[in-house]
Amino acid sequence: MPQKHIFFFDESRFGDHSKLGLAWFLKGSRTPISVKLGFNNFYLYSAVNPRTGIDFSLELPRVNTDCMNAFLEHFAAFLGDEQIILIMDGAAWHKSKSLKVPKNIEILILPPYCPELNPVERLWLYIKQNTIKNKVFSTLQELKEVIYEFMNNLSVEVVKSVCGYNTIF
Repeated sequence: MPQKHIFFFDESRFGDHSKLGLAWFLKGSRTPISVKLGFNNFYLYSAVNPRTGIDFSLELPRVNTDCMNAFLEHFAAFLGDEQIILIMDGAAWHKSKSLKVPKNIEILILPPYCPELNPVERLWLYIKQNTIKNKVFSTLQELKEVIYEFMNNLSVEVVKSVCGYNTIF
């Protein structure tokens, strides 16, 4: 029987609403930080193998079963003949009866309310801290370009390190 590789999956929203983070200031002074309130956003769907650092991401407009089916279709094509176990949270669209799971993907659902068990959550935090924290983007397209450039330059070593599972699997 061929070995199945383990990937973890999650989606994350990115939008033009500013994400503020902590910062150091001189005692007795405050540095003004620009913010933008916006409601435009997109979602990145990503699967990561924390052992190898291989990741696959796809931008989609919403989180629902149709978008999940589109991700699974593209991910299966990316995998080729490789058999994998895809571990994810229990969002409704991850367990929908109309979900079309390709033959080379087996889905396992994490226990409820356990984001700490999903290494992709740490990857999202790393990406957001290094791209959007305390920054204002004029357009959604500008935000996408910054995030895509950052993600395209992530090495497998960085992904393995950020996901923190190097010695478990």
